Amino acid sequence: MGYFNTGRAWRAVALVWALVGTGFAADAGTLISPGSLDLIRKSAQPFGLSATKLSAGGLLHKWNGLERKLEDDMVQLALCDGDRERCVSPAALKLLAIVDSARTREGRARFGEINRAINLAIKATSDLAQYGRVDVWSSPLDTFASGAGDCEDYAIAKFAALRMAGVSADDIKIVVLRELARGEDHAVVLARLDGHWLTLDNRRMAMIEDVDLRNHRPLFVIDDSGVMRYDEPMPSAQAKQQSISSVPVNVAASADPIPSSN
Repeated sequence: MGYFNTGRAWRAVALVWALVGTGFAADAGTLISPGSLDLIRKSAQPFGLSATKLSAGGLLHKWNGLERKLEDDMVQLALCDGDRERCVSPAALKLLAIVDSARTREGRARFGEINRAINLAIKATSDLAQYGRVDVWSSPLDTFASGAGDCEDYAIAKFAALRMAGVSADDIKIVVLRELARGEDHAVVLARLDGHWLTLDNRRMAMIEDVDLRNHRPLFVIDDSGVMRYDEPMPSAQAKQQSISSVPVNVAASADPIPSSN
């Protein structure tokens, strides 16, 4: 996989933080089938669905292509976090100011601060308008340098900010959703708090739980383990007949969409 699978960036960040700390660094309806909400909330993946790791496809290619820049950004953020006066990246300082504010809060308020502040810091702009071409995925510092981006750029920046604010990697996912009404794909971040997955969306300030998200279908999930395709949710009638321990059927569609909406 790329950045999210290798973990090299986080090892570099940990090393930088260690050096700083020791003084060596320079100064449609509901998405869920009827059933147990407790089971859904305890799931390793948002929406209570299983997912299969991808070995090829457009989405995987995008993350692999972003790997080096993401690693560089996280090291730059860690260095600036340890020595603000010598930080040469205005974009890093802008993002760290959001992280600083989030660090003063706990739980849901921490997530909410990152969601709200990044939504306000970035102007929703299509790739075509910004770059003259479609489907450009930007790293957090590139997005904060330009002050503009589309849905996946918000999601990538929020993923990085949550990690910098101390949220565990196991509790953060980037999810690609299909908006059923528009027929478009949309990227968001879901962060887990006390077993509940909260949605950080550039289109809304309020965070809602995955179990309450309407008119969307989850397609892909991205985290440190790689890029995964969600398995097909069972039809409601079938779900009622299955036990809690049953395994959902696999996705039938083979399409590998890329987020196209802001």
